[in-house]
Amino acid sequence: MPNWGGGAKCGACEKTVYHAEEIQCNGRSFHKTCFLCMACRKALDSTTVAAHESEIYCKTCYGRKYGPKGVGFGQGAGCLSTDTGDHLGLNLQQGSPKPARPSTPTNPSKFAKKVIDVDKCPRCGKSVYAAEKIMGGGKPWHKTCFRCAICGKSLESTNVTDKDGELYCKVCYAKNFGPKGIGFGGLTQAEKKE
Repeated sequence: MPNWGGGAKCGACEKTVYHAEEIQCNGRSFHKTCFLCMACRKALDSTTVAAHESEIYCKTCYGRKYGPKGVGFGQGAGCLSTDTGDHLGLNLQQGSPKPARPSTPTNPSKFAKKVIDVDKCPRCGKSVYAAEKIMGGGKPWHKTCFRCAICGKSLESTNVTDKDGELYCKVCYAKNFGPKGIGFGGLTQAEKKE
């Protein structure tokens, strides 16, 4: 039967896949947005996909479902995994997998937003994404917000100090929170004699 609709059918949603949005795996075509692990729904690419017959998985879920089982077969060097994969829809104890994909979409809106838990910058309160993140005082900061709270000097790992959740350069920290008195930059010998 001729394919009058254009491209091949997606291996996940069965809709037409046009060349500009096509990813091929194991002789099948997928939309870029449908190229997801059948168990955990994580986005896949050519380096993270593991195919089994007509199913695609991330390497972790593939290993849990089809990899060797038993004592000594952990997920990494020298580890013993007790993860059964139940939270991923993999019922490995009984040998029969749960259906990985619902027959109808859980969210009918194709424009549904993905909710991603993003850290907030303590200085400006806005989201800090990985490309602009600098860690300081155990918190994520924007590169532009990673400045001394007193003098505004741009900070680096070599000159940053933190106190009570705020960042300071070493000079401002020493002046404001360091030891006081003779020999510590507070009073000079001339001021003491007067």
